[in-house]
Amino acid sequence: MTNDTSAADAPPRAARRLLAGWHRAECWLAVACFSFIAIILVLDVFGREVVGPFFRLIDVDIGPTGIFASQRLSIFALVIGAFAGIGVATATGSHLVPRVAFGWIPAAWGPYMDRFADVLTGVFMLVMTYFGLVFVESTWTAQLRTPVLDWLVWPFQLAMPAGFLSAGLRYFLFAVWPALRPAPPEIQE
Repeated sequence: MTNDTSAADAPPRAARRLLAGWHRAECWLAVACFSFIAIILVLDVFGREVVGPFFRLIDVDIGPTGIFASQRLSIFALVIGAFAGIGVATATGSHLVPRVAFGWIPAAWGPYMDRFADVLTGVFMLVMTYFGLVFVESTWTAQLRTPVLDWLVWPFQLAMPAGFLSAGLRYFLFAVWPALRPAPPEIQE
């Protein structure tokens, strides 16, 4: 994949600003989710392993010392952060790219194949968005609730189709304006 484009393919400044703001929002969301996970789990362990034993040592019963439902809350944050990460990986080109058939197409076809791959990947992501929405709709219809907290789970599950939709829309924008596509990493693992 290359970022070489003609003047006709140059993206409008508004498209670049939109993608930059979109990327920044997803990064902040992912960082907030993973920071929340780290903080709440560390505080939960600290409460159970330090505060609780200390008060038992001085013979004071303060009851449970961990954070109520910290693991469940962490799972919700993980789902949201992980699916925000799909958009982050797409925006930065940091997702894995299999290089199986890269030499099969003449180099002159590269820009066309890149656009075709972007459209194909965008369609795949929209199909995944559809199946994510079907999944969320099924838990919404069943009014499925999480154990311990008794919260409805479907609002948290909306992160799944949102993550796939975010990536899919980006791929369509990459197909229209290849200059928006992130440069591939120098070394592909």
